[in-house]
Amino acid sequence: MDASRWVELRELITRHVLADGVPQRLLPNVTLGRNIAPTPPFAYVAEPLFALVAQGVKHIGVGNEVFDYGAGQYLIVSVDLPLEGHVIKATANAPFLGLGFTLRPESIAALLLEANVASPSPHSAPPGIAVNDITQELLDSVIRLLKLLDRPADIPVLGPAIEREIIWRLINGQQGTMVRQIGLADSRMSQIGRAIRRIRSHYAHTLRIEELAGIAGMSVTSFHRHFRTVTSMTPVQYQKQIRLQTARSQLMSTAQDVAEAGFAVGYHSPSQFSREYRRLFGQPPGKDGERLRQSDVNK
Repeated sequence: MDASRWVELRELITRHVLADGVPQRLLPNVTLGRNIAPTPPFAYVAEPLFALVAQGVKHIGVGNEVFDYGAGQYLIVSVDLPLEGHVIKATANAPFLGLGFTLRPESIAALLLEANVASPSPHSAPPGIAVNDITQELLDSVIRLLKLLDRPADIPVLGPAIEREIIWRLINGQQGTMVRQIGLADSRMSQIGRAIRRIRSHYAHTLRIEELAGIAGMSVTSFHRHFRTVTSMTPVQYQKQIRLQTARSQLMSTAQDVAEAGFAVGYHSPSQFSREYRRLFGQPPGKDGERLRQSDVNK
């Protein structure tokens, strides 16, 4: 790997990120970020994306699995996943520098049709998250895309072509099967994705596994197996993550009563809500919400 290309990538990100700790979307599908110190864990739902680290190390947790990826490595997320992530290696002299690239199913599908790429087996579903080392070809494509930031007039003309090249490199990379399934409506991953979207839009309702399996077009047994393979969680565990993350966002934005926050996301027992909230986020909901609001004010 050409070391000078990494220097160029770090310089591009540093030059265009205006504030530390504030991710910035400077291209239609690209977000850049920089942190000068390790960050506290933050829970969020990640949609399909390709994320590259240019400097530093980031820690990601999903279900019972953890991933640490650093300079020269990239992360692929292929379905909507509730993650907990934080930067674990960053200093003022060597800040964490990263890039996120949204993977849109329609863009992948169009490229698969045009190139007549063979479809992955519809009978299996790969995990919904993976980490790999980047190739020189993929790195070169990313650098050329970011260099358009220095010539904004070129972005609408050249940007889409370079984005297609990045997707093509991913389709033919180590996680190509995972990326291809994002764009295939009949893939196991897309079927699970439909059930995931149902859970996300009805997280406060009672979960009915038979209904979700029907939405995915699978038997209940097959649905359970493929859901866990893709998300590293059961459907109930996934719903719980979405409920608690939603409640946390509400507590951060308003000084809402803890019991009301729990009821709003589907909990009928305030004590169960507080217990599960603390297990996931490390603090009781009232105390955590106050800390988050204070942190937001001080930014």
